[in-house]
Amino acid sequence: MLLDVEPKPTQQILPTPILQQTAFWAKVKSRQGWRTQAYNINIDSNYSLAALPYSAENGYHKITAGDILITLKDVGHNAQIAYVPYGPEALPHDDDRGCWLEVLSERLRHYLPETCFLIRYDLNWKSIWATDSQYYSSKGEWLGPPDPKSQEIRMNIGSAHWNLRKAPTDILPSNTVFLDLTPDEDTLLQKMKPKTRYNIGLAQRKKVHVREATPEELPSWFRMYQQTAQRNRIVLDSISYFSNVLQTSASDTLSPAQVKLLIAEANGEPLSGMFLALSKDRATYLYGASTSVNRNFMGPYALQWEAIKLAKAAGCAEYDMFGISGTPNPEHPMYGLYRFKTGFGGTIHHRQGCWDYPLNPILYESYRASEMASQGFHVK
Repeated sequence: MLLDVEPKPTQQILPTPILQQTAFWAKVKSRQGWRTQAYNINIDSNYSLAALPYSAENGYHKITAGDILITLKDVGHNAQIAYVPYGPEALPHDDDRGCWLEVLSERLRHYLPETCFLIRYDLNWKSIWATDSQYYSSKGEWLGPPDPKSQEIRMNIGSAHWNLRKAPTDILPSNTVFLDLTPDEDTLLQKMKPKTRYNIGLAQRKKVHVREATPEELPSWFRMYQQTAQRNRIVLDSISYFSNVLQTSASDTLSPAQVKLLIAEANGEPLSGMFLALSKDRATYLYGASTSVNRNFMGPYALQWEAIKLAKAAGCAEYDMFGISGTPNPEHPMYGLYRFKTGFGGTIHHRQGCWDYPLNPILYESYRASEMASQGFHVK
């Protein structure tokens, strides 16, 4: 299986469509106060993976199965967590996932500070339960994964220590919609729901204009974001957080990314805005906001359609809508996003979410208890 991990500079992180596993993201998190580390993942050449992003020879009987970005955050006096956003990218077979993460964690342990008590993997892998028909309704709608204890039993089968725990909450979105951008624009429009096509046309008739804004216009977007956070009861990040994302450059690395600030407006007044990230052949709708007034102008629909066209023109093959409710439950706080984003067509993707590998069980249980007592949905 896994032979070793090999430290390397974050500037040498390999290109990937997963924005949060790029050298660009390492720079973003460094500017936000996180420490970052990168490692090549080397495996036995005889070991089979379900998905292998890279397969470069790396010595006798070893291949490099991609790499991994780890971010380290202080969470208390002389205590840190190692957080892996949407990584690792290399995908083991379903029955090997727990063993893979266990061995990877034990290799990484030797390079992490002694005061690091937890490795948290925010897994981008498709959920094991999303391919099982018994977790779908008669209408073909996903019912969600089983309870956390059942998930843990499945993940730890075959592992040596049974140490993997389902985290109390997912940090990055665990459910999303992927749009295939390879068809022409007319076909993309035809794949949308009729109401979505109508609202795009309505925005055009109301002369909603979408443009790329400058970093100096971030305060205008942030005012819309404050209104959005209040409406949806989400935790409010500071403007400096978004400024870091918008102004970071990684052009001197192997995996740069671009982030554009787009604003939809009518009659000179902003209606909605978004951060559009471009990494390798994927575009990601990273952060969005809209005003609480003039909603009949359908600014968010115009904004998404222009972003899709921009991403396609930039050579992207897919578009990540980045965050919906896992099921079409009207009671879910993200149900509005589910209706809005699925209207553009595409395929729903259920990620496996956050999984913990405690390095210090006592500190971990204390941290877990404090997390479970906290409120709010916070995306980082």
